[in-house]
Amino acid sequence: MTFNVALSNHLAMGVTTVCHAWVITRRDGTVMGFTDHDMPLSFEGITFLADSGLTATAFQHGTGLSVDNAEAMGALSATAISEQDIEAGRYDGADVLCWLVNWAAVDERQIVFRGTIGELTRADGAFRAELRGLSETLNVPSGRIYQQGCSAGLGDASCGVDLLTETFHVETTALTVQDAQRFGVPLLASFAEGWFARGTMTVLDGAAEGLSAAIKRDTAEGGSRLVELWSPLPVAPEAGATLRLQAGCDKRFATCQAKFANTINFRGYPDIPGDDWQMVPPANSAATAGGSRR
Repeated sequence: MTFNVALSNHLAMGVTTVCHAWVITRRDGTVMGFTDHDMPLSFEGITFLADSGLTATAFQHGTGLSVDNAEAMGALSATAISEQDIEAGRYDGADVLCWLVNWAAVDERQIVFRGTIGELTRADGAFRAELRGLSETLNVPSGRIYQQGCSAGLGDASCGVDLLTETFHVETTALTVQDAQRFGVPLLASFAEGWFARGTMTVLDGAAEGLSAAIKRDTAEGGSRLVELWSPLPVAPEAGATLRLQAGCDKRFATCQAKFANTINFRGYPDIPGDDWQMVPPANSAATAGGSRR
């Protein structure tokens, strides 16, 4: 990447008019722009707010594969970044792009940081967000796992199951909300009891729109169905909210075959010996054909 020539010439002057402008793109598609200048800026079709109270520490750039890190700090407000949105996890993993820009001529700008939001903390009406560089993903372990259960995530590229088909998902209404973890929905007679266990529930509208969590169990109770999550949602949806329930998978080969007809993409090793095999005493037989030890 070449540095913006006009900005480079401006920085070479004795007096400069530069500031930072950054844009946050949340996973739900919401785009928010901020600047540490005292007036709003506008470019790239984005308005960068000046009254958000958001500032960033100096960016640390490393050579090679070292991780670039920085920190953003700001005041919580209803118009910029709210405490409710942070608590709901709406900024977790959000993309961050930062420019060094000449506020007197915004065409003179240069990208100085690209990454995501990491750890985010809040206290006393303010927040602190860790900014992680692109090379942070190289620290995430990856690769196949030698285990009996499937290592793929249901519906991902390795699995290949289309969760948007009618067989594997349904959109329904929350009839009752016991708390942020238990919800009553219509009976859904076309889906077997437990069909959505280990699946995902996503809220499609209302105050908790976009939030999702893993389903612990779904059971029929009287004329309705109880959906219980493994952990409560940060924001409880109200009764009448629209929910999307997606089928779950217990990672067993038999389930992959019977429920999803997807054994060709099974990413486990169902025939490897279990942990109890290590405790088996030596066999007296000299047979080495790979058959049973008994």
